[in-house]
Amino acid sequence: MAEDGSAEEYPSEIEESLNDFESSVSSVQQMVQRLVSVSRSDGLLKLDPLEQAKLDLMSAYALNSIFWMYLVTQGVNPKDHAIKQELERIRTYMNKVKEITDKKKAAHLDKDAASRFVRNALWEPEDKKRKDVKEHSNKPKHKRFA
Repeated sequence: MAEDGSAEEYPSEIEESLNDFESSVSSVQQMVQRLVSVSRSDGLLKLDPLEQAKLDLMSAYALNSIFWMYLVTQGVNPKDHAIKQELERIRTYMNKVKEITDKKKAAHLDKDAASRFVRNALWEPEDKKRKDVKEHSNKPKHKRFA
């Protein structure tokens, strides 16, 4: 920004902040151009409903946040504006989507594996084990047919 010859227009203390702001604005502009270049219907067809909801909520939150910043630049206190309630409403839905996503990622109980684990972990008396071994060893392994 200092290369533009406008260094006299603002204090040198804020030059770094202005450069950071300019790079942030350019990255936001690139992302918005990328989103606008793709047809909404083409992009949504590739996503499952949960991902579509995430994209819609992210878009709504980003637009409302930009409007919040616009209000600040115009001297309006956004905390007293209806935009605050709208951002809170969107945040509530984002939390609901997050809960659904977390439930999908949560571990599920495999009842068959759990029952095998418990059955094999149970202690059996030593005498019963010997008795079972003797019973099986006395049985003939093959039957003869005459």
